[in-house]
Amino acid sequence: MAENRPVVAELGRPETPEETAARKAETSRKHRANQTLLNLVVALVASLAVVVFLVVVVVRPAPAPAASIDYATIATQAQVDAAETLLAPVLPAGWSANDARFQTTEQVPTWYIGLITPSEQYIGLDQGIGANPTWLAAQLDDAEQSGTVTIDGIEWTVYDQRGASDPGNFAYSLAATRGGSTVILHGTASDGEFELLATAVAAEWEEN
Repeated sequence: MAENRPVVAELGRPETPEETAARKAETSRKHRANQTLLNLVVALVASLAVVVFLVVVVVRPAPAPAASIDYATIATQAQVDAAETLLAPVLPAGWSANDARFQTTEQVPTWYIGLITPSEQYIGLDQGIGANPTWLAAQLDDAEQSGTVTIDGIEWTVYDQRGASDPGNFAYSLAATRGGSTVILHGTASDGEFELLATAVAAEWEEN
């Protein structure tokens, strides 16, 4: 019988029945181990795919919008330190403020409101009390005048830098002086939103 069995190279002779059985058992064991490892890898990849799907596809609740600052109340509180009435223009729904402060440490006391328009653009309102041309030029970073526009009886000087490479929050500005106050409106909003704010400022000036 041994003569009919093939010679195993590693042994230099035919396998005994016991060696054949042991070899087949070891082969089966390795196969099962490989299958178990493969199954673990497949399960891990599937789990990761589910996690990625949940992160990318499932809609997560958006964070609550930041509360708008009550600039009218802040203006009332700061009024005791101001020689001019601080402007707090009344604006329609959809407008909000993210900052409001009265700075008295500079040579020209300045009331500032940072406004966010309904189109989520920015307009800053700077009211310089007793301001001079030097203050105006410094606020506008020496921007050149590009025209004038009259809105609700107030003539505003226009500084249009929308064509500049990096105008920042001074892409478009309007400046006007009434009484002891010089007001600059500057930001990234549309002409219509600037006009609406300028109209509200004119109404404040008329009232005061």
